Amino acid sequence: MKPISLFALCLGFFMVIMDVTIINVALPTLAIDLHTTVSWLQWIVDGYTLSFAGLLLTAGHLSDQFNTKTLFRLGVIIFALTSLVCGLVSSPLLLTTFRLLQGIAAAIIVPTSLALIHIGFSEQTARSKAIAIWATTGGIAAAMGPVTGAILTSALSWRAVFFVNVPIALICLWLTKKDIKVKDQRILKSFDWPGQAFAILSIATLALAIIEAGHLGWKAPLVMASFVIFSFSTLIFIAIETRSKAPMLPLTFFAVPTFTIGIICGLLLNFGVYGEFFILPLYFQHLRGYSTLITGLALTPLTIIMPIASYLSGRLIHRIGVKWTALFGLLLATIGFLCLLIAGEHSPAYYYFILPLLIVGLGVPMAMPALTVIVMHSVTSDSVGLASGAFNASRQLGSLLGVALFGSIIASTPRFIVGMHITLYIGIATYLLAVFLMGSLLRKGAGEKRQVTAALVKQN
Repeated sequence: MKPISLFALCLGFFMVIMDVTIINVALPTLAIDLHTTVSWLQWIVDGYTLSFAGLLLTAGHLSDQFNTKTLFRLGVIIFALTSLVCGLVSSPLLLTTFRLLQGIAAAIIVPTSLALIHIGFSEQTARSKAIAIWATTGGIAAAMGPVTGAILTSALSWRAVFFVNVPIALICLWLTKKDIKVKDQRILKSFDWPGQAFAILSIATLALAIIEAGHLGWKAPLVMASFVIFSFSTLIFIAIETRSKAPMLPLTFFAVPTFTIGIICGLLLNFGVYGEFFILPLYFQHLRGYSTLITGLALTPLTIIMPIASYLSGRLIHRIGVKWTALFGLLLATIGFLCLLIAGEHSPAYYYFILPLLIVGLGVPMAMPALTVIVMHSVTSDSVGLASGAFNASRQLGSLLGVALFGSIIASTPRFIVGMHITLYIGIATYLLAVFLMGSLLRKGAGEKRQVTAALVKQN
């Protein structure tokens, strides 16, 4: 694959991941303009990740069955159109609706871009480097989102955070017209519609329960009913996947330790960082009195360190392996969250936040490329779309739950700073769990072997 083709695929991934965080700094301005509540703000953010996470497995399945390049370009077109409409709407309901549609397009782009990279690089070392570049692009996009959103909102309007996607999408479409290798032959398999339906129901009801608990209370009938539906729909989903001849998420994948731990760590990593990406702009604007632009600039340490982190991640993967690199990144992220506990209502001075933000910005993008390589090397080439969908679904589910839970904690806590500290403690606990899991994988000496094929043969 030519470097320009890799750049185009990474650009598409950059666009959809940046859209997860670009809106965060613009939320206070958007809330005033559209007269929204905190609950609506959570839905505007999580509506995108809800459909994104819920349909990634479906998109992964489709990328294994049809022309991957065509699907990728279709996703980019839909993303551009929905972004344009998001910038034009005048009600929170319409904005949330088109954010949901935008998430569907994102769900198509992510697994197809990764599948095309997997197909385009046949040699494992080159493929690992390309996947690491792709994953690092997502980390840079997530960090650049708040800064870009602040600049666009201050200079133009909150609507510009959606309009900016249109030229990016057009460049991506132009660069992917040719020179991208695809598989010519595809074996059509039956699709697991029941599994997809219950997967969406499970994710949606869990998000509904956590978000609405923030202002209705955890014992509210709607919240409790949503938790019940989530529990039953999850059990039904597992039962369907166990019995299906063509499951959307083959449970036999989880027989491979590297796949299972990689998936869980990806979820935990996004849970903490995206949850705090939602909280930090609110902290700087509401408690510290920063303007939208200054808030974006306050988060720049996260962005500045990203290129260094991406370089170090690639070097470390080559020198010490993906598992040690992932463990090191997770440890740094944990330390960064611990350091953020210095935050008070009106103190300390901003420069005390620079080091914690730098550490988080170094750890997260260092761990994520390594986790991506771990998962993608756990499967065979004919299952790469499903594996990509599963991994990215876990990541987006983590993002959704992080924003939902952290937002609800803030909404239900009388003092903002107390709620923020609670979210940091939760983030630290989840990162320590990820560190333990990755450490256990290293202790077991589990190699990156392609065991999924044998498991699938045994199942069939």
